[in-house]
Amino acid sequence: MTSLTFNNTRLSILDLVPINEGSLPQDAFLNSKFLAQHVEKLGFHRYWLAEHHNIPGIASSATAVIIGYIAENTDTIRVGSGGVMLPNHAPLIVAEQFGTLESLYPGRIDLGLGRAPGTDQATAFALRRNLHSDVSDFPLDVAELENYFADEPAGHVRAIPGRGLKIPIWLLGSSDYSARLAAEKGLPFAFASHFAPKFTIPALQLYRENFQPSDQLNKPYTMVGVNIVAAESQEEAEYLATSYLQQFINLRRNNPTKLQPPVKNIMKDLSLAEQESVRKSINSDATIIGNIDTVTQKLEKFINKTGADEIIISTQIFDQDAKLRSFDIVGELLT
Repeated sequence: MTSLTFNNTRLSILDLVPINEGSLPQDAFLNSKFLAQHVEKLGFHRYWLAEHHNIPGIASSATAVIIGYIAENTDTIRVGSGGVMLPNHAPLIVAEQFGTLESLYPGRIDLGLGRAPGTDQATAFALRRNLHSDVSDFPLDVAELENYFADEPAGHVRAIPGRGLKIPIWLLGSSDYSARLAAEKGLPFAFASHFAPKFTIPALQLYRENFQPSDQLNKPYTMVGVNIVAAESQEEAEYLATSYLQQFINLRRNNPTKLQPPVKNIMKDLSLAEQESVRKSINSDATIIGNIDTVTQKLEKFINKTGADEIIISTQIFDQDAKLRSFDIVGELLT
């Protein structure tokens, strides 16, 4: 079995805290706790939670709360947001929340920031911090947040806790916007290849070419998202992956649901357009479904293509034991 040897690429986890059909959010929280404990033992580098709202199958809406829960139940793995959707929150509140987390779990907290609301327009309006907040304010919000973490913040308002804490700030994106801003500010950049694969290389190239060193980072650092479903056989992995593919199709239909059990023939009830969308998803470089040999070969190819310093893995599998086994298989690449 071939191990990943190029550039010591780190492997990390992106968790949406999926709620399975027939289960409750508290079941999803327990599953995420057990998954975090499991991958920590396997040697994964960080465990990130993503902010989404008004989606029946995702329980990570109160992202900072879940980060605290995962950090409390692990020992060494870094825990953070992938990401906090900054337009939904006052920067001071985010600084206080993550200042609290860093104070409780020093040296283990990451703050990944996104500029989308992470939901539909009606829910985004319900989440608004004020009637005039807009994603165009994102650079100013990031600067305000950075100021709250400074040793000597400008202005009279202080984040307590928060001031003076060296919490790594990441910018997340699925286009070139955050790539440009991350380069300008000298911040690490995470790209959502797992749902925007065709923009990956241009965004990474733009980030690297325009990077300006900062107090946080002296050279570019990239993390790239990948969907992985691994199993003992190719056939089993393809069967397990139908839960993710159903989720993908339901989102495209604007009918999000809880995570569904796998099915034998996912194509039979899909329109021709949906079948083509599924094929494109399966064939994307950023979606890897298969046994250990397939995962090794495709992940190696993807890392060499992107030059990513780190890969963050999203795995939507209905059965918890099968999900843990998927990470066992991927974890073999860390040995």
